Amino acid sequence: QLHLVESGGGLVQPGGSLTLSCAVSGAGTDFYDIGWFRQAPGKEREGVSLIITGGRGTYYADSVKGRFTISRDNAENTVYLQMNRLKPEDTAVYYCAGVPSHRAPIGNVGKSSEYDYWGQGTQVTVSS
Repeated sequence: QLHLVESGGGLVQPGGSLTLSCAVSGAGTDFYDIGWFRQAPGKEREGVSLIITGGRGTYYADSVKGRFTISRDNAENTVYLQMNRLKPEDTAVYYCAGVPSHRAPIGNVGKSSEYDYWGQGTQVTVSS
């Protein structure tokens, strides 16, 4: 059982930055890869980024590539999503999610249905 708690959301102006945190706890945290998803009102949940355990890889959606950076602090059991040059279209509820490493998507963030555990989400609003 994995427990995930997001934090760091808020209101930011276009062009600004935010860093989201995902605190990971539970049994076997080292055996899970962590991804970030987002869901805007009226839209489907979309994958944003995924980090593979041991720093073996990171993946990003095309819409955030070059602007967002995912990282993991294993000592703190925390995954971060650094978001720069934010745009109004980045407005959404952001979720972190865990997938067992042996089932992690290959080469991309994957679909939300592939992930087993989810946090409660944190709202990010980009507006002037």
